[in-house]
Parts: sequence; C-alpha cells; structure tokens
Amino acid sequence: MDTMYDVIVVGAGPVGENVADRTTRGGLRTALVEGERVGGECSYWACMPSKALLRSGAALRAARAVGGAAQAVTGDLDVGAVLARRDRLTHGGDDTSQVEWVASAGIELIRGHGRLAGERIVQVTAGDGRAVTLTARHAVAVCPGSAALIPDIPGLSEAGPWTNRDATGVQDIPASLVILGGGVVAAEMATVFTDLGSAVTMVVRSRLLRGVEPFAADAVRASLTHRGVDIREGIAVAAARRIGGSVHVMLADGRTVTGDEVLCATGRLPRTTDLGVDAVGLVPGAWLDVDDTQRVRGSDWLYAVGDVNHRAALTHQGKYQARAAGDVIVARAFGRPVDDRPWGAHVATADHAAVPQAIFTDPEIAAVGLTEAQAREKGLPVRVLDHDLSWIAGAATWSDDYRGRARAVVDTDREVLVGATFVGPEVAELVHAATIAVVAEVPLERLWHAVPPYPTVSEVWLRWLEEYGRSADRSR
Repeated sequence: MDTMYDVIVVGAGPVGENVADRTTRGGLRTALVEGERVGGECSYWACMPSKALLRSGAALRAARAVGGAAQAVTGDLDVGAVLARRDRLTHGGDDTSQVEWVASAGIELIRGHGRLAGERIVQVTAGDGRAVTLTARHAVAVCPGSAALIPDIPGLSEAGPWTNRDATGVQDIPASLVILGGGVVAAEMATVFTDLGSAVTMVVRSRLLRGVEPFAADAVRASLTHRGVDIREGIAVAAARRIGGSVHVMLADGRTVTGDEVLCATGRLPRTTDLGVDAVGLVPGAWLDVDDTQRVRGSDWLYAVGDVNHRAALTHQGKYQARAAGDVIVARAFGRPVDDRPWGAHVATADHAAVPQAIFTDPEIAAVGLTEAQAREKGLPVRVLDHDLSWIAGAATWSDDYRGRARAVVDTDREVLVGATFVGPEVAELVHAATIAVVAEVPLERLWHAVPPYPTVSEVWLRWLEEYGRSADRSR
C-alpha cells in the first residue's frame, strides 16, 4: 500500500467528504479516513433521521389545519411507519451508497480510527487492531465533528442517559421522557416524542431557545405546552438516579421529575480527545482555533473544518467551510493565490455575520443574521419591522388557522437588512431569500423591485418595505 498522499482527511461526514472532493477535483491524491460510517453524524444520527421523524407529525398537523383535508384525517400517526420511513432515509445505518460515491469521486477511503502522530502524519487503526501510518505531502484536514455532552451531574452517567443518537435511532418509544436542555436538539426532540406519544418533561437551565428572538421562542413554548409538554425553565439539575425502570431527576429546588428515559441535549464537545492533537502541540478535548481558510493557527499544514473549530456548528456551514478549505489547500499546493474570489480559492467568512438556521419545531423557526438585541449590542442604528404572517393572503390559503410572525432588523444608516426571523408553518423555506439580502447587503430601495408572487407568505417582504417606508416618511 502506498501510504504517501497529497492530502489526508480525517472524518468522512459531510464536511470531510466535501474537503476530499474538492482536493481530489483539484488534482491532489486524497485519503479519506473514517472509523464509523461514511456520511457521518448528519446522515445517520442527526439531521436526516431527526427531520424524518419530525416530518410525519408536521404533515399530519398541516392536513388537520385545512378544511376538506381535516375531515379526511381519521387517525393518529402510525408510529411503526414513522420509524420505518426514518430507517429508509438513513439506509438502516448501511453506508454502502456513500462508500460508492466516495469511490466514484476518485477519493481513496481508508477504514479505521485516524489519529495525528506528528507533522503531516496520520496513524489509522482498523477494527482488527492493524495499524497503518499515512503521510501527507501538503495538508491534513481533521473533520471529526462533535459529540454530545453529558453534564457532570451526580448519578447521571450511571442512569444511562440518552444522547441525540439514542433519540434519533429510537425503536421502542418510551411512555415518558425527561429532556435536559433547552436548545435546538431539546426542542426538536420534545416535538418528536410528543408526536410519537411520549409524555415529555423539559428541564431547562436558562430559557427555551435562548439564542433566537424571544417572540419565536415564545411561540414554540406555547405550542409545546399546549401539546402537554411540562417545561421547567430557569432551574438546574442536582442529581439523577435510575430506580428500576425509571430515571428520577432531582432538581435544585427540591422537586423531582421522572421518566422512563432521560435525554441529554445540553451541548456538544469537540471530538479531539482521541485525535492525537497533543502530538502536534494542541490540547486534547479542546476546540481547534482556525483562521478564515480553516487552517489551524500556528500551522502551515493542519486544517480543522466543521464543528471541531466551533465557528458555526451546522451542517450547511460545515460544508461551506469544507468547500473553501479544499479549494485553499489545492491553491496553496500549486502556489496559486488565495483571496475572496467566489469561483476560486477563497476564505470562509459567512459565519462572521449571516449564519442561517432552521429549527423544525412546531411552529418552525428560521433566522439569519442578527437578532434585535444583538444588533443593538453592536451599536447599530436599528429599525425593527414586525409583521403578523396571518394577515397575509397567502397564509389564509395555506391553512384555516395560520399563526406566525416575521421580524426584519434594519440598519437605518446603510438601509440594509442585518437580520431576519420567521416563526410559523414551513417558514424554513423563507429564510434563504433573507440570507441573500443580508449577505449581499441589498439596499431596501432595490428590494422594492423584487416583487413577491401573490398569494404567498413571501409577501411579508412587501409588508416590511411598506412599514419601513411609512416610518421613513414620518421621520422627514
């Protein structure tokens, strides 16, 4: 086996696959190292299975919200069919199709756990214990992703807590579930397990979905509460014990909540503990600090891409970083310039100001850029435009009881959008237009000429502009 490569990529999730694809397309011989499944967390334990589980309940609610369709709905979710659909979308955990794609792309896949063993050196240990040492001429890109954090709470680890992998891979639905955490994973899984028939209790140390506009979090809180979720906010967990078939979670206020299972959705940790980073002077278990080319600061050969660099832990952002990093590695290997040209080797700067996110709760939340509070903290002159989506004609055709809201945050000095948040049914499909407006800094006067089709919920753009125009008229 020839163990010398131009580039070695450790981690074959969506991020590692994209780095390897770009370097291979650029003419560099690339090895892709993976110790689990090709396709990574997103394909088998996160994005795809979670959205598959969420979609069935969302579709049922959408049908029940429309007269004519509502009368045709005569039952609840078929839980077995929901899980079977999830399994089809994740190929039952079989990564054969992903492996075939890697081969078709001309990338060399090496199975085993990869660890840095020195400058440009990666040692790969296979499942049977055999090891091979690989050397990179130009670069090593580590893309190991992140893992669920189990909080250091007395008795919790011994109670057998679930992580996101257990939740999205569930086969037997628990009658009751305690969820620790109030972020995206916690809120989405509360939605899933309520849909599937579990009694859900959420224990949230601060507040539910604290990173989004408060009005959007409020809408999700109200929906979950209406559906029977017991949400305990602003309280810490003191201890946990498994007694028989139940987990007892003791709260700091002396009360106890109980469930058949407990899910930890309290954050993520970088998968650098067993990555060999100490061999190159870095700290195991720490996030890796990178520049905008995704190169680890202080190194001229090591790149850290995706969750592990802690810049924007979202699959779409990781893939964006990966494309940029792959092109940069190729450019540097052949002595070409690295700059901001969109079609050449360029730096990854999207996470500086405009990271789009969709949260597939009921109702959905979609957002990009700054919240009102963030914009004011930055000292920007801010005008906030709020609109009730139910007032738009397209919402009336979508359902008989459409509820939603949209907020635009405008920098009034430059008269450009710096943030937008939507909450309501299927609003994830609205956020890309806002992303383009924020990233491109499209002047509001130009947006008047981007006419939304009637009747669609996208007419909110027209309502925002009308409101901004009225406020401008009043100020003159």
